[in-house]
Amino acid sequence: MLKRTLALAVSLILPFCTLLAQAADTLKVSAIPDEAPTELLRKFKPLGAYLEQQLGMKVEFVPVSDYPAVVEALATDRIDLAWLGGFTFVQARLKTGNAIPLVQREQDAQFTSKFITADPAVKSLADLKGKTFAFGSVSSTSGSLMPRYFMLKDSIKPETYFSRVGYSGAHDATVAWVQAGKVDAGVLNASVWEKLVAAGKVDTTKVKVFATTPAYFDYNWTVRGTLDPALAAKIKTAFLALDPAKPADKEILDLQAASRFIETKPENYKGIEEAARAAELLK
Repeated sequence: MLKRTLALAVSLILPFCTLLAQAADTLKVSAIPDEAPTELLRKFKPLGAYLEQQLGMKVEFVPVSDYPAVVEALATDRIDLAWLGGFTFVQARLKTGNAIPLVQREQDAQFTSKFITADPAVKSLADLKGKTFAFGSVSSTSGSLMPRYFMLKDSIKPETYFSRVGYSGAHDATVAWVQAGKVDAGVLNASVWEKLVAAGKVDTTKVKVFATTPAYFDYNWTVRGTLDPALAAKIKTAFLALDPAKPADKEILDLQAASRFIETKPENYKGIEEAARAAELLK
């Protein structure tokens, strides 16, 4: 009887242990959905293959529906590594208490947002009073928080300054709204704007940049604080080793709109936290 009981217990436990082992052998990666899901996956595939090679483990991309979902997934250990905007990192750090930013692109230390319009009469924000305006996601650093922060510093409160404020949900969607005339103007990540222009996905005879924000810290790759420190160190080393002089590495860097990756630290995002509190986006 005892042998049968032990055999049953083992038969129940072994599959569970196998699942745990498989989970431990897979690095789960996600990203804020600041672009279309198909574009995020396209950008990630070569990077994922590179990380698998460097880490000696399976790497799986886990798409999420919105910005808060990335924060929640990190907080509940359902993902290990995430591409976050500065504001999303601040939210993750406050929620988890231990999220660790590993690396950022060089330009993320001097990031900007672009204000765009298809109205030839608009030369500055002063020309937009009483018109319609679009941000990206509410949780976007470059598509909402920092542009709002700089507008507030200029005594422009969007909800009273514009006749209507909308949230497109993503940077490329903001461009589409402006180009289609759904709103008079909008603001988005400078990197995405440049990528869309280079790819011919913006009609620059219609849509133009009329203002650029001051610089601020933005995106980074962050790991959950409970991740094995040795694995976190290997991930950081892998990013820092990407060399634009090597064709395969350059392909990865180009897809990430990066010249190279550099180390970062939580202190770099104190300004983002202060901006979020000033805009009353953090409690």
